[in-house]
Amino acid sequence: MHPDLSVVLPAHNEADNLPAVVAEVIDCLTPSALKFEVLIVDDGSTDGTRSVATRLAADTECVRALRIRRHVGKSAALQVGLREAGGDRIVMMDADGQDDPAAIPALLEALDGGLDLVTGRRADRHDRVVKRSTSRLYNAMTARVTGVPGRDFNSGLKAMTREVVDSLDLYGELHRYIPVLAVWNGFRVGEIDVHHRARLNGESKFRTARFWRGFFDLVTVKFLTTYNARPFHLFGGVGFSLAAVGSGILGWLLYTQVSGHGISARPALFAGVLLVLVGVQLLCVGLLAELIVHFRNTARSPSALADEL
Repeated sequence: MHPDLSVVLPAHNEADNLPAVVAEVIDCLTPSALKFEVLIVDDGSTDGTRSVATRLAADTECVRALRIRRHVGKSAALQVGLREAGGDRIVMMDADGQDDPAAIPALLEALDGGLDLVTGRRADRHDRVVKRSTSRLYNAMTARVTGVPGRDFNSGLKAMTREVVDSLDLYGELHRYIPVLAVWNGFRVGEIDVHHRARLNGESKFRTARFWRGFFDLVTVKFLTTYNARPFHLFGGVGFSLAAVGSGILGWLLYTQVSGHGISARPALFAGVLLVLVGVQLLCVGLLAELIVHFRNTARSPSALADEL
């Protein structure tokens, strides 16, 4: 059976929550005329999630279960699930029960309205104060740095078309930036308000370190989406600036030397030489990166972004 819709549930140590979440998803989608599947991706759990997922898949025809032998993180688990999902449209949601499956029809309506990816914006979040505060800061930074409008990039509840899924390559913490990656690939994205709930059982897996990892991945995303095809604009710009400052310092020192003042013991001499050397190295790196971009053969050619009308 080729499903119309796949619901992907990445799960790490969610044995207590999976039965209720899966049952709720099925109850929500059964009245519709859609052929659907629920795909559980066990991300190296150690609490019995594997056996629960196996039992659910055996007892329910529309449920499938995948197991990753070790914990690889949410992005990698989602990548596995999205690649294995068979539906023309895919919904991803967390397995902790905080995402309300009742929002799925509204997400699908947004896709029918012309969007390629829609995020469920958590209007009233039921999380700890620290998590809400860091999330607001993260969302504001992401919108400002990438230029992609949005207020809840990191929401686990998203719906997207198969074309968007096929364009994604998730690793690290890049699942936080799926809307940004989709916009970069030429897709239309948006957000709708959804109901957010308290976690059913267990403790949140959010740790402060995830915020910093997400920040570094934001730098990665900015580089990939802005300088992927023109790396010399970054390396060359920084290198030229450093070399210019270093040259200015050395020029001033040359004038000082000609004026009869010694410069050999001045820290500015070492700073000027260092800045020029680093600047020239960055210029060379930028030129080499431009050569790599020029000669590589990837799907990032303009034809890969074109659809037949």
